Amino acid sequence: MRWSSYAESDGTVRAAVWREDRLHPVPAGTGLVDLLGDDGTRLRAAADAALAGPSVDPGTVTLLPPVPRPPSVRDFMAFEEHVVTASAAIGLTVDPLWYRQPVFYFTNPAALRGPHEPVAVSPGSTAFDYELEVAAVIGREGSDLGPEEAVDHIAGYLVLCDWSARDLQAEEMKLNLGPAKGKDSATSCGPWMLTPDELPAAAAMTASVNGRPYSAGRLDALHWSFGEMVAYASRGTRVVPGDLIGSGTVGTGCILELSRVHGAEAYPWLRPGDRVRLEVDGLGAVDAPVVAGAAVRPLREELA
Repeated sequence: MRWSSYAESDGTVRAAVWREDRLHPVPAGTGLVDLLGDDGTRLRAAADAALAGPSVDPGTVTLLPPVPRPPSVRDFMAFEEHVVTASAAIGLTVDPLWYRQPVFYFTNPAALRGPHEPVAVSPGSTAFDYELEVAAVIGREGSDLGPEEAVDHIAGYLVLCDWSARDLQAEEMKLNLGPAKGKDSATSCGPWMLTPDELPAAAAMTASVNGRPYSAGRLDALHWSFGEMVAYASRGTRVVPGDLIGSGTVGTGCILELSRVHGAEAYPWLRPGDRVRLEVDGLGAVDAPVVAGAAVRPLREELA
């Protein structure tokens, strides 16, 4: 099953299941996260009811993130090729600890964008980048899970783009916290959440900028599985329905890596007017324009 959330012309937000190229909405007031919380029974029942009713042309509505405001967003770094190449790009080697435990950071649920929504360059950044990822959506609550049982807590998967201001990120992380503003402005996802039974294990992941192919990888190149990531996320705390668990960037899945290997002239940072398309087999595509960001407002006059 494919599930999306969309906004009607009057701003009403609806959750809907897809059949071919049409959306079939559930009753207004019921969000996708309201259909989670069990083993998928509620989601299947809602789909059966919705598919018996009227449909909507997706071209007449605005697609939102499938979970418009998730309780939390944890973004991991689980593809080895990305870790190795991106570390080298900033003059580092991979810490052996990465091979003993996964690592993640919390990003901003309020910064989620729909799959076609314009993305503004982070204020003050001249090194704006995309990151090609897949995220799992937590379907039911769990704590201190093992990897095998953690997989059963996943309701579905979606395309995720962790937009990154590499210059801001590099500066702030000198202070041993973060990433913060280097990752805080936007995270795009969608166009739908696909239930686990339909996700290709070796799904191809690709990215292009202005129609030119940039990135290519496969989901089965993960070093840390989604079961392991969800289990680690639940350790000593809990994951809850609607939480997003990002995979981190697939190998070659960002300009930081590509420019390290092929040179900055071949792969320049993103600029206003660029269009980025990130696609994963079965999960559809994020296809979004990059626009100019806001000017930086100084915190103090002497810092202007």
